[in-house]
Amino acid sequence: MTDMRYLFEPKSIAVIGASHDTAKIGYRVIENIVLSGYPHKVYPINPRGGEILGLQVFKALEDINNPIDLACIVIPAKLVFDAVKNCADKGVKIALIITSGFSEVGNIQEEKRIATYARENGLRILGPNIFGIYSAGVSLNATFGARDVRPGNVAIVTQSGALGASMIGKTAVENIGISAMVSVGNKADIDESDLLEYLLTQDMTKIIFMYVEGVREGERLVKVLNGATKNKPVVVIKSGRSAKGAIAVASHTGSLAGTDEVFDAIMRQSGVLRAESLQDAFDWCKFLSNNPLPHGENTVIITNGGGVGVMTADACEKYGVRLYDDVPALGEIFSDIIPDFGSTKNPIDLTGQATTSEFDGALNAALKSDTIDAVIALMSEVAVFDAENLPGLIENHYQHFKSQGKPILFSCFGGDKVEDCIKSCSTKGFPVFGDVYEAVSCLGGMYSYYNYLVNRSDEIAVADIQVETIEETVRRVREDKRNFLLAHEARAIMKAARIQTPTSQVARSLDEAVRHSEAIGYPVVMKLVSKDIVHKSDAGGVALDLENRDEVIDAYQAIIQSCKAYDPNAKIEGVDISKMARPGIELIIGARRDKTFGPIVMFGLGGIYVEVMKDISFRAFPLSRNEAMNMVKEIRSYPLLLGVRGEKKKDATGIVDTIIKLGTIIQECEIGDI
Repeated sequence: MTDMRYLFEPKSIAVIGASHDTAKIGYRVIENIVLSGYPHKVYPINPRGGEILGLQVFKALEDINNPIDLACIVIPAKLVFDAVKNCADKGVKIALIITSGFSEVGNIQEEKRIATYARENGLRILGPNIFGIYSAGVSLNATFGARDVRPGNVAIVTQSGALGASMIGKTAVENIGISAMVSVGNKADIDESDLLEYLLTQDMTKIIFMYVEGVREGERLVKVLNGATKNKPVVVIKSGRSAKGAIAVASHTGSLAGTDEVFDAIMRQSGVLRAESLQDAFDWCKFLSNNPLPHGENTVIITNGGGVGVMTADACEKYGVRLYDDVPALGEIFSDIIPDFGSTKNPIDLTGQATTSEFDGALNAALKSDTIDAVIALMSEVAVFDAENLPGLIENHYQHFKSQGKPILFSCFGGDKVEDCIKSCSTKGFPVFGDVYEAVSCLGGMYSYYNYLVNRSDEIAVADIQVETIEETVRRVREDKRNFLLAHEARAIMKAARIQTPTSQVARSLDEAVRHSEAIGYPVVMKLVSKDIVHKSDAGGVALDLENRDEVIDAYQAIIQSCKAYDPNAKIEGVDISKMARPGIELIIGARRDKTFGPIVMFGLGGIYVEVMKDISFRAFPLSRNEAMNMVKEIRSYPLLLGVRGEKKKDATGIVDTIIKLGTIIQECEIGDI
C-alpha cells in the first residue's frame, strides 16, 4: 500500500495539463504551487513545451529523468486514462485527478477502468473530480482555490471539490489555521479512511474536519475514526440527511448517502462531533484547536445581566453543558466580589453595575478555584460598563485560563465598541461571540468530546453462540429457497444463541394442539406455520390469549380454515403454540448487516407502535457493554424501563445481553439476508 506521505509530503510534483493560459485551471495549479513556496521540484507537462512562471515545461512525462512522487492531472476526461498509464509506467506514487466528467455525470465505466488499471499497476488515485491538495508541512498549495492559506492545526477533508476550494477562502476569513486540506471527489481509490490514517499521526494536525456526502467502506471508516478520536477531535458535516438531499448527493458524486439515523448514531459511537452547519463546524474547529480540554464538567456562567444569564443557562441544557450547582461552594468563591443585591447562584450575577474591574475579580476567583472547570463570561453593554477596557480584559483572562488548562468563552452584546471588540478578538483567535448560543454550542461540542474520552472503552463484548448450529439452520432455509424463518427455525436459532424465548411447540393436528397447550399452560398463542404465507395475521393465521381447551379447539380450526381460504395452494406445516407473554413494555431488538457499515444492532420501543413512534437507536457492531447500555438509555422511552407508578424496574442487563448476542450472530455467522 502506497504511503500517504507521498500525497502530503511529496519531494517532486508533475502537473499534467499545465497551461500557458492564465485563465485555465492548469495555469492556476502551477501558479499556486510556485507562489506557495513549495521547496521541491515542480515539472509542468504540456505538449507545447516552453516555460511557465520560470519553470521549464516538459512535453511528456517520460521526458523527465527524475522520479515523481505526485502527479496532478488537469486535462480533459477523455485523455485521463492515457495520462494514468503514463504515470504508472513512470513509477509515480500518487496521481491527483482534478479533472471532472466521470461517475458524477454517469461516466462510471471510464472511472472504473482508470481505477482498475492504476490499482493493478501500483499507482494510487485521488479523485477524480477534486480541487487538489494543500499541505502546510511542505508549503504546498496544489489547488485551483485561493492562494493565501493560513497555516495552522486544522485538517479538512471534503468530498466536494467546489466546496473545498471555497473553504480555503472561508477559513482565512474565520482565522482558522490549516494543516492540510484535500478533496476526495468520487473516491475511485483513495478515500477518507486513507487520509485519516495519515492525519491522525501527523503532529501538525490537532483537529480533523470532514465534509461527507456518502460513505462506501463504512466498516473501515469506523475503525479508523475510533483510532483517530482517541487522540484528536473529529468534526463531521454530512449532507444527504433528507430524502431530497440524498437524491442530490447521489447525482452529485455517484455515491449512496445511506440511512442518516445509522450514520448519526455511529458517528456518536465513534466520538465524532457532527455539526449541523458549516458555521458550527468552523466555530467548533476554531475553539477546539485554540483551547484546552477541561478537567471536569463544572461550568460557571458569570454575567452582568440576569436575562442573558438565563438564556445561557437554557443553551447549556440544550448543548449538554453541566452547570455547577453547589450553592455554598459558589458562595465561598464569589461572596467577596458579588454585591449584596447580586447572586452567587449559577449564573453568577455581578448585576448591571459591574464594570470590567468586577469581571476581573470574578474571573480571577473562578480561575483559582479547583472546583470550577470552565467559565462562560457574558458582558452586556449597559450605561456604566467600560467597553473600551473589554479587549484587554478578554485577552488577559483568555491567556491565563488557557495556561491553567481551563476553557473560557466570552459572549458580548452591545454597540459599536463591543462589536469592534468581538471582531478584533476573533481575529486573534480568542473565543468571543455575539450570541450566547454560538458560544455554548462550542463548549457543548468540547464537552461531548471530553465525555467520550472519559467514558470510552476499548473492551469489546462477546457472546458464546453455537455458530455451526445457526448456520446449519440457515442452510436448510436456503435450500428451501426462502429468505425468512418459520417459527420453529427462529426458535432454534435463538436457542443456539442462548436467547430465552417463550415455551413453544408445533402442533400438526388438533389433538397435538390441545396436548401442547395444556403442557405449556394457559393462556397460549397460536400462529400458522407455512412457508407460503409470510404475513400470517393477514390470512387469519394468528390467535391470541387462548384461556382453555375449547378456545384452542375453536382457534385451531378457524386458523386452518381461514388460511386455506386465503391461499388454497399453501402448504400448511402446522400451528405454533406458544406461552402468552404477560402484559408489559414491548421492546424491539434487531441486528442486520448494513450495506455501508456492516454489522449494526438496533434497540427501541416495539409492538404496534414501532413504525409510528420510531423510538429506536443504532450502533455499529462489535461494541462494548457500556455502549450497548448507552443504546438503551438513548431512546425517549427509557424512563419506562426504570419503573413507573409502582412497576418494577425492567431487566436492562438482559436487554444488553440480547443486543450483544444478536450482533454476534450477524457478525460471526454466514447467514446472508435472512
